[in-house]
Amino acid sequence: MIRVESFNDHPGRRVRHGETRKTAAAVLRKEGRRRADIRLIFTTDARMRTLNARWLGHRSTTDVLSFPFEDRPAEVLEGEIYINLDQARRQAARERVSDGNEIARLVIHGVLHLVGYDDATPALKKVMSGKEDEYLGSLRL
Repeated sequence: MIRVESFNDHPGRRVRHGETRKTAAAVLRKEGRRRADIRLIFTTDARMRTLNARWLGHRSTTDVLSFPFEDRPAEVLEGEIYINLDQARRQAARERVSDGNEIARLVIHGVLHLVGYDDATPALKKVMSGKEDEYLGSLRL
């Protein structure tokens, strides 16, 4: 069973929780996960700066952070994905896409991190970006 919950931690922006949960669940299924329990948390620049500093040692904001609850593959994938709605809006404007499209890309990106993809090198980033594009296209977002 795949369970995706979503929470809004942003005081001024809202997301379509049903769509974001469907997007995350679809990517999990396409990646071969049949059992997952994840949470999507939509938040602000300030919260992301705090999380980025605490967990990664970076002093800046970021668009998405994924936190798996286990370091090793588990029968049930569990984790949290934090998505910065302020950064998503800036990126959407820069890329000339809708806010919803950019939020979907960040949900997909976060899920891919939870299932084991990495973007630490240009080659890995290319693979991950290709997956994002594939899923955005197949989900018609």
